[in-house]
Amino acid sequence: MKGLAFAPLALAPILSLTAAEDGYNGWLRYAPVSCDLSCQQALPSHVVLLNSTRGSPIETAGRELKAGFQSILSKNLSSLPLHCDSPASILVATVDEYRQTCDGHIKVPALDDDGFWLQSHGDTVRILGRNDRGALYGAYEYLSMVAQRNFSHVNYASSPHAPIRWVNQWDNMDGSIERGYGGASIFFENGTVVDDLAPVEQYARLLASIRVNAIVVNNVNANATLLLPENMKGLGRIADACRPYGVQIGISLNFASPEDVGGLDTYDPLDPGVVAWWQNITDSLYAYVPDMAGYLVKADSEGQPGPDTYNRTLAQGANLFARALQPHGGVLMFRAFVYDDNLNESDWKADRAKAAVEYFKDLDGQFEENVVVQIKYGPIDFQVREPTSPLFANLYHTNTAIELEVSQEYLGQQCHLVYLPPLWKTVLDFDLRVDHQPSLVRDIISGDRFNRSLGGWAAVVNVGTNRTWLGSHLAMSNLYAYGRLAWSPTDDSEQILQDWTRLTFGQSHQVVDTITDMSMASWPAYENYTGNLGIQTLTDILYTHYGPNPATQDNNGWGQWTRADHLSVGMDRTVSNGTGYTGQYPEEIARVYESLETTPDNLVLWFHHVPWTHRLHSGETVIQHFYNAHYAGAETAHGFISQWESLKGLIDQERYEAMRTRLIYQAGHSIVWRDAITNFYYNMTGIPDAAGRVGHHPWRIEAESMALDGYELYTVSPFEAASNTTAIVTTSNSTTGTARTTIKAPSGTYDIGVNYYDLYGGESHWTLSVNGNVVGQWLGDMDHHSLGHTPSIYLDGHSAIRITFRGVDIQQGDELKIVGQANGVEPAPVDYVVLLPGGIID
Repeated sequence: MKGLAFAPLALAPILSLTAAEDGYNGWLRYAPVSCDLSCQQALPSHVVLLNSTRGSPIETAGRELKAGFQSILSKNLSSLPLHCDSPASILVATVDEYRQTCDGHIKVPALDDDGFWLQSHGDTVRILGRNDRGALYGAYEYLSMVAQRNFSHVNYASSPHAPIRWVNQWDNMDGSIERGYGGASIFFENGTVVDDLAPVEQYARLLASIRVNAIVVNNVNANATLLLPENMKGLGRIADACRPYGVQIGISLNFASPEDVGGLDTYDPLDPGVVAWWQNITDSLYAYVPDMAGYLVKADSEGQPGPDTYNRTLAQGANLFARALQPHGGVLMFRAFVYDDNLNESDWKADRAKAAVEYFKDLDGQFEENVVVQIKYGPIDFQVREPTSPLFANLYHTNTAIELEVSQEYLGQQCHLVYLPPLWKTVLDFDLRVDHQPSLVRDIISGDRFNRSLGGWAAVVNVGTNRTWLGSHLAMSNLYAYGRLAWSPTDDSEQILQDWTRLTFGQSHQVVDTITDMSMASWPAYENYTGNLGIQTLTDILYTHYGPNPATQDNNGWGQWTRADHLSVGMDRTVSNGTGYTGQYPEEIARVYESLETTPDNLVLWFHHVPWTHRLHSGETVIQHFYNAHYAGAETAHGFISQWESLKGLIDQERYEAMRTRLIYQAGHSIVWRDAITNFYYNMTGIPDAAGRVGHHPWRIEAESMALDGYELYTVSPFEAASNTTAIVTTSNSTTGTARTTIKAPSGTYDIGVNYYDLYGGESHWTLSVNGNVVGQWLGDMDHHSLGHTPSIYLDGHSAIRITFRGVDIQQGDELKIVGQANGVEPAPVDYVVLLPGGIID
């Protein structure tokens, strides 16, 4: 699906005011800022590094400061020999080194590991870290200020919210990435570690700048061949690339590795041979990677092997690895994502959301001290809105970490703009009121609430070989914000976004304000046009997790049910009449969710099964809320295009055009979502939209109503993925089809949109003309090029797409013609054409 190759929605070309960029430097662009002579003279001219061992984070800090000053201010920082009180200089050191070398009585605020103290006064700057990594973090902090033209004098200390601030890569040994939307792996290809690790070094640099301190480099659905000696050596090379930035590496393990690659006939965690095998493997890994952060394990989940095979507990399984790590100081991250994927929906008490507490609560206190249970923010799976996982409130004696997802698996797969921190904040700031005491989730995962020694953060991140890293320039705001929040979860989502925008796109107030407005509106908009009221993201859970397919939620064993029928909808999770899930929360929270009257509207269908005509606190009925929200969300998404286009010339042309293409795509796909969901539930309930919108599209011309030559009708499944349930396809996969119609709309200027399907495995070609004059041409190759979502081989909500051509003059009675040339498995499918007067959104 490449692209809107023939400039749909095109404007007259305007020369960009900025140099082209591809996004590879992310927020570390070090773009020039204005600084006159007096400004230059008021800033440091030298850098002094104490104990800058080659390859250390402090040496890296010096290199970054020099590069940053040269690029941002066109100013060379010269290196001075060790001198504690050099004027006009930036001094970088650890606190201990500074005290030993310079002043044993200096008053530095107390710092936790990785913390730093930043002091700037006049032309002198002092950056002291609790350790080398902290000093590097302080250097990046100072550079971030300078890059945003903030030359103010500061004196403050900053320490991390929690010691664990990791990212989880879902990279496979063959170079593919599970849920990878930004290209192939930067770590692996053909079963081994890649030769060129320059992208890994750059990624570590980006992570260090946001204070992420470890990368788990491979998929949680782990391949045991990573433990072969040649791959251990490769891991050593990855660690070498990351070490100058203070970023450690960890790996995911396959529980059955002793059988898969170890030659044993068991992987029982209590078997002495298995224990010895894992200790030997761990010792060998540390020989290659002496500072390895630890392991991540997914066990007894979604087909992955685990201790249950031998009737052992999850704690016994986790402790096997934790004990092997203990001599080396490593951490074992153990995922709480364990559930039965073969539930019986006819059982009113069955509920996947209860699984985490049921599996882990009774094991509290049985885990080794270096085990951290990694808990997804909600009890299902990265949905557009979920309540806070109750497991956070049920582990008093166990270290915990929150698992977030930057990779947008259920949230538009980086083809839709969705700024995630406001979603994350609904969980981080949630007070679980454990034992009737303040119990914010952020204080639980830090270890503060239950006096735990470890804890923190993990985020699934799918960076790839695409020069934008994530496939979308704006999606990088989520990675930046993750690091910021993991360091300081009380930071404001909007302020983080504005900092990222200035660093990524420059100082223009218009750019900052516009991107802020778009991004802050993006999660509410996406929730509106995908799934509302806590019903979850109404995507296809059986296939790509991308486009709409609400029917897939039910009638299977996965447990992401909506229990929707023609009368009612929602999961009854109450203790009094439902699954009992509300009882997993502390009393004060359980009482709120148990009652329909006190449950907030945005989670009502998560906790309660209600009639479609149930009136919400807003006064709307559930079904009318669905209709209204989906139309409102799509309207917001369409507004992103004009907002972004207002920035033409203020953002370099390469990034401007790349994001414009994605926003145009998102606007069209939001219509696909809107129509699919509203039509599905209108068909189910028979309750009309009070505003008369659903099923009423006066500007559309259905493809099946046109005169066809070489095209034939095709019934789309699911039905709601096509307007009027039907599309047209060429009669074979190697022929050309033509669809004609006489335009009945009044004469005027219109935007012409074509909804079509772009399938994986073919690149059809279409031509749209009016009265023989070509309006536009395009290819169905977006699955290979400009978009990175999981593609589809079917005509469905994943492959449905819209292309629009603006400002076409039409006379009533003109002939509109589409010619489609099939290719591969793609039979040039077309759903409908829409003629839109100015300001109309279909």
